[in-house]
Amino acid sequence: MRINNMRKLGIDYGDARVGIAITDGLNITVQGLETIHHQGNDKVVLNRLEQILSEYEIDTFVIGMPLNMNGTKAERVEITEKFIHKLKCRFPKILIETIDERLTTVAAHKTMNFLNVDKKKKRGIVDTISAVYILETYMKKIEK
Repeated sequence: MRINNMRKLGIDYGDARVGIAITDGLNITVQGLETIHHQGNDKVVLNRLEQILSEYEIDTFVIGMPLNMNGTKAERVEITEKFIHKLKCRFPKILIETIDERLTTVAAHKTMNFLNVDKKKKRGIVDTISAVYILETYMKKIEK
Protein backbone atom coordinates (compact mmCIF):
# COMPACT_ATOMS: atom_id res chain seq x y z
CA MET A 1 0.00 0.00 0.00
CA ARG A 2 1.47 3.33 -1.10
CA ILE A 3 0.87 6.27 1.24
CA ASN A 4 0.20 9.61 -0.41
CA ASN A 5 2.35 12.14 1.43
CA MET A 6 0.90 15.09 -0.45
CA ARG A 7 -0.60 17.60 1.94
CA LYS A 8 -3.70 19.76 1.65
CA LEU A 9 -3.63 23.51 2.27
CA GLY A 10 -6.67 25.33 3.66
CA ILE A 11 -7.16 28.98 2.73
CA ASP A 12 -9.46 31.50 4.41
CA TYR A 13 -9.28 34.34 1.87
CA GLY A 14 -10.11 37.81 3.17
CA ASP A 15 -9.74 41.45 2.15
CA ALA A 16 -6.66 42.18 4.26
CA ARG A 17 -5.67 38.82 5.72
CA VAL A 18 -5.51 35.23 4.52
CA GLY A 19 -5.53 32.37 7.00
CA ILE A 20 -3.51 29.30 6.07
CA ALA A 21 -3.85 25.78 7.50
CA ILE A 22 -2.12 22.56 6.45
CA THR A 23 -2.54 18.83 6.94
CA ASP A 24 0.25 16.68 8.29
CA GLY A 25 2.12 14.38 5.89
CA LEU A 26 -0.41 11.57 6.36
CA ASN A 27 -3.45 13.87 6.03
CA ILE A 28 -4.68 12.89 9.50
CA THR A 29 -4.46 16.18 11.38
CA VAL A 30 -4.88 19.82 10.44
CA GLN A 31 -2.95 22.65 12.01
CA GLY A 32 -2.92 26.39 11.53
CA LEU A 33 0.15 27.56 9.66
CA GLU A 34 -0.04 31.35 9.54
CA THR A 35 -1.97 34.47 8.65
CA ILE A 36 -0.73 36.37 5.60
CA HIS A 37 -1.30 40.13 5.89
CA HIS A 38 -1.70 41.37 2.32
CA GLN A 39 -3.88 44.52 2.47
CA GLY A 40 -5.62 43.61 -0.81
CA ASN A 41 -2.46 42.72 -2.76
CA ASP A 42 -2.88 39.15 -4.06
CA LYS A 43 0.75 39.06 -5.26
CA VAL A 44 1.82 39.01 -1.60
CA VAL A 45 -0.41 35.96 -1.04
CA LEU A 46 0.67 34.17 -4.22
CA ASN A 47 4.36 34.75 -3.46
CA ARG A 48 3.95 33.41 0.08
CA LEU A 49 2.05 30.37 -1.22
CA GLU A 50 4.93 29.72 -3.61
CA GLN A 51 7.33 29.75 -0.62
CA ILE A 52 5.04 27.36 1.28
CA LEU A 53 4.97 25.04 -1.77
CA SER A 54 8.76 24.98 -1.78
CA GLU A 55 8.67 23.76 1.85
CA TYR A 56 5.78 21.27 1.64
CA GLU A 57 4.46 18.90 -1.02
CA ILE A 58 0.88 20.07 -1.56
CA ASP A 59 -1.60 18.61 -4.03
CA THR A 60 -4.79 20.47 -3.05
CA PHE A 61 -5.82 23.99 -2.09
CA VAL A 62 -9.10 24.10 -0.15
CA ILE A 63 -10.64 27.56 -0.21
CA GLY A 64 -13.55 28.76 1.87
CA MET A 65 -16.44 30.06 -0.23
CA PRO A 66 -18.25 32.92 1.55
CA LEU A 67 -21.92 32.05 1.11
CA ASN A 68 -24.79 33.86 2.81
CA MET A 69 -26.63 32.03 5.57
CA ASN A 70 -29.44 31.16 3.12
CA GLY A 71 -26.93 29.55 0.75
CA THR A 72 -26.88 32.34 -1.84
CA LYS A 73 -23.60 33.82 -3.02
CA ALA A 74 -22.27 36.67 -0.88
CA GLU A 75 -20.60 39.67 -2.54
CA ARG A 76 -17.23 38.23 -1.60
CA VAL A 77 -17.82 35.13 -3.73
CA GLU A 78 -16.89 37.01 -6.92
CA ILE A 79 -13.70 38.36 -5.30
CA THR A 80 -12.85 34.86 -4.04
CA GLU A 81 -13.49 33.39 -7.52
CA LYS A 82 -11.08 35.94 -9.05
CA PHE A 83 -8.46 34.86 -6.50
CA ILE A 84 -9.11 31.19 -7.37
CA HIS A 85 -8.53 32.06 -11.04
CA LYS A 86 -5.15 33.60 -10.10
CA LEU A 87 -4.30 30.42 -8.14
CA LYS A 88 -5.17 28.24 -11.16
CA CYS A 89 -2.94 30.34 -13.42
CA ARG A 90 0.01 30.39 -11.00
CA PHE A 91 -0.29 26.79 -9.76
CA PRO A 92 -1.92 24.80 -12.60
CA LYS A 93 -0.94 21.36 -11.21
CA ILE A 94 -2.63 21.85 -7.84
CA LEU A 95 -6.24 20.77 -7.40
CA ILE A 96 -8.48 23.56 -6.09
CA GLU A 97 -11.53 22.66 -4.01
CA THR A 98 -14.00 25.04 -2.43
CA ILE A 99 -15.89 24.48 0.79
CA ASP A 100 -18.82 26.34 2.32
CA GLU A 101 -17.22 28.54 4.95
CA ARG A 102 -20.42 29.72 6.63
CA LEU A 103 -19.93 29.81 10.39
CA THR A 104 -16.16 29.12 10.28
CA THR A 105 -15.40 32.62 11.61
CA VAL A 106 -18.12 32.20 14.25
CA ALA A 107 -16.62 28.83 15.25
CA ALA A 108 -13.14 30.37 15.33
CA HIS A 109 -14.33 33.15 17.67
CA LYS A 110 -16.07 30.60 19.91
CA THR A 111 -12.85 28.58 20.11
CA MET A 112 -10.80 31.66 20.98
CA ASN A 113 -13.34 32.71 23.63
CA PHE A 114 -13.24 29.20 25.10
CA LEU A 115 -9.46 29.39 25.25
CA ASN A 116 -9.56 32.93 26.70
CA VAL A 117 -7.44 34.34 23.87
CA ASP A 118 -6.51 37.97 24.45
CA LYS A 119 -8.63 40.38 22.35
CA LYS A 120 -5.53 41.91 20.72
CA LYS A 121 -4.30 38.47 19.62
CA LYS A 122 -7.69 37.37 18.24
CA ARG A 123 -7.47 39.51 15.14
CA GLY A 124 -4.13 38.01 14.19
CA ILE A 125 -5.21 34.38 14.52
CA VAL A 126 -8.93 34.30 13.67
CA ASP A 127 -8.19 33.76 9.96
CA THR A 128 -5.75 30.94 10.66
CA ILE A 129 -8.29 29.19 12.91
CA SER A 130 -10.97 29.70 10.24
CA ALA A 131 -8.62 28.09 7.69
CA VAL A 132 -8.25 25.11 10.06
CA TYR A 133 -12.06 24.72 10.19
CA ILE A 134 -12.29 25.01 6.38
CA LEU A 135 -9.64 22.31 5.88
CA GLU A 136 -11.09 20.03 8.59
CA THR A 137 -14.54 20.29 6.95
CA TYR A 138 -13.02 19.26 3.62
CA MET A 139 -11.05 16.37 5.16
CA LYS A 140 -14.21 15.02 6.84
CA LYS A 141 -16.05 15.30 3.51
CA ILE A 142 -13.47 13.25 1.59
CA GLU A 143 -13.24 10.60 4.35
CA LYS A 144 -16.81 9.49 3.72
